[in-house]
Amino acid sequence: MKDFIEKSFKILSTPKFLMVMIHFIFLVAGYVVVGTSSLRRAAQLKKRFPHLEFKDIRGNLNTRLKKLDEKDDFSAIILAAAGLRRMGWENRISEILGPDDCMYAVGQGALAVEVRARDQDILEMVSVLNDSDTVLRCMSERAFLKHLEGGCSVPVAVYTEVKNSQLYLTGAVYSLDGSDSLKETMQTSISSDNQEQEKVDEKVQRVGITALKVSEAAQDAAVKLGVDLGNLLLSKGAKEILTVARQLNDAR
Repeated sequence: MKDFIEKSFKILSTPKFLMVMIHFIFLVAGYVVVGTSSLRRAAQLKKRFPHLEFKDIRGNLNTRLKKLDEKDDFSAIILAAAGLRRMGWENRISEILGPDDCMYAVGQGALAVEVRARDQDILEMVSVLNDSDTVLRCMSERAFLKHLEGGCSVPVAVYTEVKNSQLYLTGAVYSLDGSDSLKETMQTSISSDNQEQEKVDEKVQRVGITALKVSEAAQDAAVKLGVDLGNLLLSKGAKEILTVARQLNDAR
């Protein structure tokens, strides 16, 4: 896939999660089973709510809600908020989980267009779709994940936001049961230098992204932020946590 790059990022929806439940489970004791297909969500929620049990659940929204409603296997399920809202099923939402409860996966909530690398005309055409803040947030998140050598088989979570020309990146790694974790936040300035990337150049692709019409200095700062945060977590033992998590997940 080296002949293709990702281009043009646009936020679709704030990547928050929600809980659909039969009972308000955080207030009750006893055996409570929560359905989620995400290692990352389960690990974070196990750490925050150790009395909960988690069980894998698969299928589209209809299938998952049917499993919740018609079977006794689950007390609640975790879903992305955007999906239920898009279907007009907001009435099924029992609880919104913010970043303090459950951070999201790298790039979640953003839309990217994949195009041919080095195709200047197409890149110019789709560059008008770029949302600069989203590009920079995704670059920092992807740089963080790449530096940790993470992936979908290990619980790595992020949260980014842009405020007053500052890019904030929170990143965390977890053991599968949430008992061991590292979480840190760093920030960097992304003030525009009015020097935009105008031409396609493989040397200035950043974490697989070519972002025309976005400040090159800001792009470099976003990538550096991700690398720096990755280094900080690695210095505190992130590699060991992820290695064990990957081994345990592979052994399932």
